Formats: sequence, C-alpha cells, structure tokens
Amino acid sequence: MIDIDETGVFLGLDVGKSNHHGHGLTPAGKRVFDKALPNGEPQLRAVFNKLKAKFGTVLVVVDQPASIGALPLTVARDVGCKVAYLPGLAMRRIADLYPGEAKTDARDAAVIADAARTMPHTLRSLELADEITAELTMLVGFDQDLAGEANRTSNRIRGLLTQFHPSLERAGPAPGPPGSDLAPRALRIPSSTAQGGPPQADRGRPAQGPALAERLVDDIFTALNEQTVVVPGTATLDVIVPSLAKPLAAVHEQRRALEARIEALLEAHPLSQVLTSMPGIGVRTAAVLLATIGDGSSFPTAAHLASYAGLAPATRQSGTSIHGEHAPRGGNRQLKRAMFLSAFAALHDPASRGYYNRCRARGKTHTPGPPPSRPPPHQRPVRHAPRRNLLRAEEPSTRLTKDIEAPPGRHHRRSPRCCGTSPDEGGRRPGLHRTPERLTGTLAESPGVYAGGECISRLL
Repeated sequence: MIDIDETGVFLGLDVGKSNHHGHGLTPAGKRVFDKALPNGEPQLRAVFNKLKAKFGTVLVVVDQPASIGALPLTVARDVGCKVAYLPGLAMRRIADLYPGEAKTDARDAAVIADAARTMPHTLRSLELADEITAELTMLVGFDQDLAGEANRTSNRIRGLLTQFHPSLERAGPAPGPPGSDLAPRALRIPSSTAQGGPPQADRGRPAQGPALAERLVDDIFTALNEQTVVVPGTATLDVIVPSLAKPLAAVHEQRRALEARIEALLEAHPLSQVLTSMPGIGVRTAAVLLATIGDGSSFPTAAHLASYAGLAPATRQSGTSIHGEHAPRGGNRQLKRAMFLSAFAALHDPASRGYYNRCRARGKTHTPGPPPSRPPPHQRPVRHAPRRNLLRAEEPSTRLTKDIEAPPGRHHRRSPRCCGTSPDEGGRRPGLHRTPERLTGTLAESPGVYAGGECISRLL
C-alpha cells in the first residue's frame, strides 16, 4: 500500500486527449485546485511546481497510466512528485458511493483525489520501469496484435476452404502452426485441382516442420480427390486464398523477427535466466511476465501475486448453507493467460508431467467441478401430488354444513352428530365421490344432509 503520511496534496487527474482535469485536496479534505490542464509539458510542469512549492509532497493519481496518461506521469516524476494509479473498475465502484448520477471530467477527478486521500489501499504503485522493460512492454503488445491478426486470417482461409471442400476438415489444421511458413505453401490449391486438373500445389519443404508439411499436402489432395462435384463459387478460391495467404506469411515473418528482438532484450535483463529456467516458460512468456509484474517486488508474498493474476480460489460463504471455493473471474487477464499456457507447456518436463499425473489420479480436473446436476426427467422418482378435490370423500358433511349451517365466524368441525352419518364398513364416511352418479347416490343415502335445511337446492 502506498504511504500517504507525508503527502501535502492529493492531485487527481482525469486524463484526456487534449486536456486533463485536475482536482487537488489536502489531507483534511480542503479543495485547493480544480481546473482543466492542457496536455502539454510546460503547462503540466508549471502546475506541479506550484503545488509542490506550496504544499510540499504532491501525490499525482491517474486512472489511465498508459497512452494519454503517460506524459503527465513522466512530467510528475521529473518534477519530483509521487505518482500512483487508480484502476478504472475501482474508480467506477467508488464513484457510485457519491451522490449524483452525473458523469463529468470534474467529478471523476474529484473522485480520484478523494479516493487517494481516504482509501489509499485502492491505489497501485507505478514504479519507473527501466528501458529494457519499457521496450519489452511495447514489443509484447505488438506481438500480441500480430498473433490476433494471424489467427483471424487463418480462420478466414479455413472457412473458405471448408465451405467448398468440406472433406478438408479431416486434413488437419489447414492454416498451419503459428510462426511457420506451412500455411502459404499448403494452401496454394487452385480450383482446377478440384475440377480434375493437375495438382499445382507447392510441395516444397518449408524451413520448419518438413515432415508435417509433406503429410499435410498429401492429406489435402487425398481429401480433394474424394469430391467429384464442384460447388458453385469454387473458382473464387484462385483469387481469395492467395490474397489471404500472402499477408498471413508476412505476419508470420514479422513475428519471427519480433521474437528475435524480444529474445535479445530478454537476455540483457537480470531476471531472464531465472524465468527461462522454469518449465513451461519460454521467450514470449518471460517477456509477458516482465512487462506485467516487473521483478515482483510490489507483491509481499506469492499468494498476493496469485490473487492479482486471478489464480487463487475465491471463498463464498453465507451462514451454514453456502460455503465453497470457486475460481475467480477477475484478475489480470494477460498474466492469467500467460500462466495458463505455461502450465500446459510444462507438461513436457518429466517432473511436471509426474505431478500432473498424480493430480489426475486423485480425480483432479482442468476446471472446477460443476455443481451437482439434477437427473434427467425420465430418471427422476415419480412423486404424485395429493389430489385437491373441493368436495372430498373423507368429510362430506363438513364441506356442506360449514357453508350452510355453521354460524358466522366459527369453523364447523367434522362430527357424526352434525349430519347424522357414521363411518361405513371400509372406515370411510359416505360422502361426495368422483362421479356425478356416485354423488347422487351418496346424497340420497345421507338423510341428514338431504333433509337438513334444503342443502341440495342451495348447493345447486
């Protein structure tokens, strides 16, 4: 948690593209600054120097540390101010505690400043990263963008091929593994091949995975030969597939060059040997870890790091009926994804594989167990609900005499004397049964009910 004991003023900045809005509060809650600031170094430097000269230590808090919020933080560090970061989700939840529904830059800046003053545990420290970590952060972000672009293009090519040649689904992953030039070589399949023409695919062996490339090309032609009809629109593959395969090959080439640059930067970092020595952590995963958590000194224990990544189980308890551990939905998604992939990559290590096999032998699964589900309807025990008849056979006189002969405000209880009936041989009282014929016969056999006050005429 950030120490605010010696802070003279809390300056909350709601950052923007052209202007920021600043709101300054003293430790006592007095407002000392509230105006818009241009997004320029001279103006920001002048405001920070003025507040520092008047109040001493200044804590600058922003809600977006990257992009448009990078310049105010850099200027504040250069002037000598302390900096911190209030996550956007925490800021919005804190804003709900304040009266009003308005959403303005001035209100957001006031919420940030007051949260830093009264709730310092919600702030995140922003340590000055070295040049290597800063470059790794930019390169990792660019590499992830390229990976997403390669995935989208590969899915587009696969969708086109399987649309006209569904049998290619059995040929394996058509776009090829990420980072290889298998995709552009294996996907050069003109429509003349499907129409019985000569095979014109490039069977050259790529630099990576030559055996896989040869097998994949053979599987593709085997699947194509099974289809004798031509789906309308197949001729468009000659234009669309090469147009998509060329950018895909370029993206793979960019990722290979980027990986070499990331590896060179990673070797210069003092923690590179420690990270890459762990099973399942390679160049890209180590770069993501360094770009996300740095050296990890901001986390007191490993449990804090696991909670920040969203890997620690969350307890849900209420009274004695609800109690259990559940997988959390929050956490740093980028860090969680890197740890998730590294866990599966670590299965190649014998020690990690042994631990995995022992966990599976104990009944552990990859995901938390689902809640106990109800059996299907045809397997559930049949439970017949009791029939709720208005006139039940057990107490015929009660149902009739309660509405006719009982005084107002009193409930008529069943009694043999009230209607002159007595239990029959089967232990039941003669009364109203299921059918109208049975109803007529029962009433005729009950003189106390039939003759006592013209019950039937009132009932009808």
